[in-house]
Amino acid sequence: MASDDDIIITGEAVIRPGDLHEDFIRSSGPGGQNVNKVATAVQLRFDAANASGLSQRVRERAIKLAGQRANKDGVIVIEAGRFRTQEQNRADARARLTALIAKAAEPPPPPRKKTKPSKGAVERRLKSKAGRSTVKKLRGRVDND
Repeated sequence: MASDDDIIITGEAVIRPGDLHEDFIRSSGPGGQNVNKVATAVQLRFDAANASGLSQRVRERAIKLAGQRANKDGVIVIEAGRFRTQEQNRADARARLTALIAKAAEPPPPPRKKTKPSKGAVERRLKSKAGRSTVKKLRGRVDND
């Protein structure tokens, strides 16, 4: 079922070409006349909410990790305009999307194991608290008897 154009990240995360849409726009920043004439920047749109190659867990995590790059419809928009050619910017945008999906596909960390302080640690803490209390009680006015 996987085609040659699919970007396979893990078993539960595959980017299919049909889920990607590219628009070429004029890039900002320095570049002389080239920047004003040629649309070299890429706006890569990935419909994560409806992507068939993502599991539900990866889909939700990818949208969350995308932050402001994801709109309310679950479409992740990545703009790449670092390079002077469309091909380089296209590859950069795809690499950034792949990295985002790979991070979303990582397994969740193991749950934290709860630990208790040792008896000695508890005793030392209580002893130091009592010592501080004594020091603070001794502060204050001195009675002239």
